[in-house]
Amino acid sequence: MLPGRNPENAVICVTTGLLDKLEYYELEGVIAHELSHIKNYDIRLSCIVSVMVGFIVMLADMFSRALFWGGLDGDRDSDSKGNGILMIIGLIFLILSPIFGSLMQLALSRKREFLADSTAIEFTRNPDGLISALQKLEADDNQLATANSATANMYIVNPFKKNTKEGKKKSSNLWSTHPSVEDRIEALRNLK
Repeated sequence: MLPGRNPENAVICVTTGLLDKLEYYELEGVIAHELSHIKNYDIRLSCIVSVMVGFIVMLADMFSRALFWGGLDGDRDSDSKGNGILMIIGLIFLILSPIFGSLMQLALSRKREFLADSTAIEFTRNPDGLISALQKLEADDNQLATANSATANMYIVNPFKKNTKEGKKKSSNLWSTHPSVEDRIEALRNLK
């Protein structure tokens, strides 16, 4: 999916693998899910959040540099303990702000997946098609060679297959762009 900043600039792409694996109603559910991202302006929201996170990181960087190179009062030779404490606080913000920003973006992405699923059901009036598609895609053992962490949010399900000794584990965690398929299916069944 390549949704633009608005519906006039959006494009939805379907892979040949998806066309081969899914039946008509399943494909309808997947495309409705992607259309939902466009209708809900998810890319615009993601861009705004990215800019805000970047701004916070830049402020933390500027704050820590100002304290390191000149202090708050402009006197570099000052032995003020307050400047040292503020420099440490600035350094902590500099280190933690990108981590918290990434976590915030990923949490927002997971919530928007639930919203796209429910909006897709509004479009199709058939939750079973999307549920079946999610189950098929989750059960598929093929590893996507072209998937990477930068494009993971463009897939309907998490493209990285994680295997454990007990079998497949629930893939929803803090660092995931998608909620687990089990959680999504449960939410869709609650919509019925």
